[in-house]
Amino acid sequence: MTNTLSGKRILLGVTGGIAAYKSAELTRLLVKAGATVRVMLSDAATEFVTPMTLQALSRQSVATSLWESDSSVTDDAMAHIALTRNADLVLLAPATANVLAKLANGIADDLLSTTCLARDAARCPLFVAPAMNREMWDQAATRRNVAQLMEDGVQFIGPEAGEQACGEVGFGRMTEPADIISALNAFFEDKYRQLPLFGIKALVTAGPTFEAIDAVRGITNSSSGKMGYAIADALRDLGASVTLVSGPTALAVPTRVQAVRVTSASEMLTAVNDNLSDVKLFFAVAAVADYTPAHPKNVKIKKGEAALTIELTPTVDILTDIASRPKAPFCIGFAAETNDIITYASEKRLRKRLPMIVANDSSKAIGADDNAVTIIDDHGTHVLPRQPKAHVAREIVAHAIRLYEARQNSANPN
Repeated sequence: MTNTLSGKRILLGVTGGIAAYKSAELTRLLVKAGATVRVMLSDAATEFVTPMTLQALSRQSVATSLWESDSSVTDDAMAHIALTRNADLVLLAPATANVLAKLANGIADDLLSTTCLARDAARCPLFVAPAMNREMWDQAATRRNVAQLMEDGVQFIGPEAGEQACGEVGFGRMTEPADIISALNAFFEDKYRQLPLFGIKALVTAGPTFEAIDAVRGITNSSSGKMGYAIADALRDLGASVTLVSGPTALAVPTRVQAVRVTSASEMLTAVNDNLSDVKLFFAVAAVADYTPAHPKNVKIKKGEAALTIELTPTVDILTDIASRPKAPFCIGFAAETNDIITYASEKRLRKRLPMIVANDSSKAIGADDNAVTIIDDHGTHVLPRQPKAHVAREIVAHAIRLYEARQNSANPN
């Protein structure tokens, strides 16, 4: 099964039962799978496992009290609200009969129960892995609570049958951590299958290129790569299999994105060609150098009295090359201009025969965390106001998907 936990943010709640010892192994496996794990403990859970143990395994501070002010969670001391706002999923493991009763009846009298009640249920699902004595599991009250929670959309992992800590045998054992990991992977994989770009390969170029003059100098530009990386993030979040070909940047590679690091324009073209097979969407976001030194030196050029002349030759236009090929992917271009932005971008779109181009003012975009852009397509211009680049990227990708799907539908009317 594909590991879909990489990059996921899991809020793990641990309640008071002997199975709490398994939460340490569960935390370790979640972190090993690439998830960011934040742990919260009920008061009773601290009698079975220490916050320090789970802090060491999760590499995150552990929340234990509704009344503690934890600046690592929020600046306003409302941890029960802040904890789930960035979580992809809440998991209670082990979940005792007591906490199931609280959740089924909307009782919020500690950090764990209050946090579960304060979550956005549509965005942040709740999973529970029950653990209790077999008689407790079979009690009518527990069965009613389980039925109510299932009706409320809470998802159950287990419990399992087997020998219990008390020596009895029956249902009530907490599902083993490895099996919980498999269940969460299956859940996220199923979610991916429902995303609009599931099964679609996308290729993104980002950042600047560096064209060597000699062993230490070169021609480059001030592109930070932030827009291209945000595009890769947005594509991944919609289910695409994303390859990011990046020039030199100081940015971390987005999770669950295959990255290829390059330096020069020629290296970027090679990397694009090497990863173009079956690509359906190509976002050419990189600020590729238009010229490269014709005769780069392998050693440092020493400073002299005379003026230095460097012969430059044009680089290959990667986007034009890809867009002009038979069975080319759906190509989205980017135009960073300093003046006559819409005019130059429109000309570039027509010249390169692109279905869509994104234009922006380079003096206000390069290196910034936000941006304002204009999307240009066959239907005209579409202005996106200044906002964080992550938000701009999502709107750009959404627009590209609409155009791509329209083209697919027109090519296959039946």
